[in-house]
Amino acid sequence: MAYRGLILDFGGVLTTRMALNSAAFERAEGLAPGQYVAALEHHPEGRAVYAALEVGEARQEDWNRVIGGILGLDPTDLMRRALAHLAPEPHLVAAARRARAAGVKVALLSNSFGLDPYDPYTDKGFGADFFDAMLLSEREGVRKPDPLIYRRALDALELTGPECVFVDDHAPNLVPAQRLGIHTVHHTTDPAGTAARLDELLAGG
Repeated sequence: MAYRGLILDFGGVLTTRMALNSAAFERAEGLAPGQYVAALEHHPEGRAVYAALEVGEARQEDWNRVIGGILGLDPTDLMRRALAHLAPEPHLVAAARRARAAGVKVALLSNSFGLDPYDPYTDKGFGADFFDAMLLSEREGVRKPDPLIYRRALDALELTGPECVFVDDHAPNLVPAQRLGIHTVHHTTDPAGTAARLDELLAGG
C-alpha cells in the first residue's frame, strides 16, 4: 500500500547522533567520558528530573539545576549547552522534505527536552512550519513508549497506523508503533541508508 504519513523522532533521527553530541558536550565542559550520560541515565535524581521534564511536570530550569548540581556545572542555560553540538542530519531532513513535497504528511514525535528558556526544535531549524503535526511529550503529558502518544500522532495526521511509517533511533520506542500497525524503521548509524529506505517506502505516497 502507499504510505500517507511519516512520523519522525527528533534527537538522533532528524539530528546527528545523540551519543556524539553527549561526548562533545563532555569535552567542552571538562567532564570525564560518560559522566553526562551517567547523570541522565543512572543517577536517581537525574533520571527523575528528566522523566518529569519530558511530561511537563518539571521545567527546563529544574533540569538545568539538578543536572548541573550532579555534574558540578553552572546550571545557567545548561540545556542549550548540552545540545550545542547537535545539528540537523542532512540526509533525514532532505528525505522528510521530499516526502512532504510528494504529499506525505510529516509529523514530529519527540520526548521533549523542554521549550523554555531554550527551544531546541526551533533552534535546530524544526519549527512548526516544517511539519504537518508536532507531538512533543511535554505538551502531551505522556512520553514514548506509552502507546497513547502514538495514537495521538495518528489522530493529528488523521491517518491510520498502516498508512504511516515511523522512524526512531531507540528500538524500544518502535514496539508500540508496530502494535498500532505502523511500519517502523530503526535508524542507527547510517543516515544515507535510512533516507534511501524512506524514499523507497514513500515512493507511492
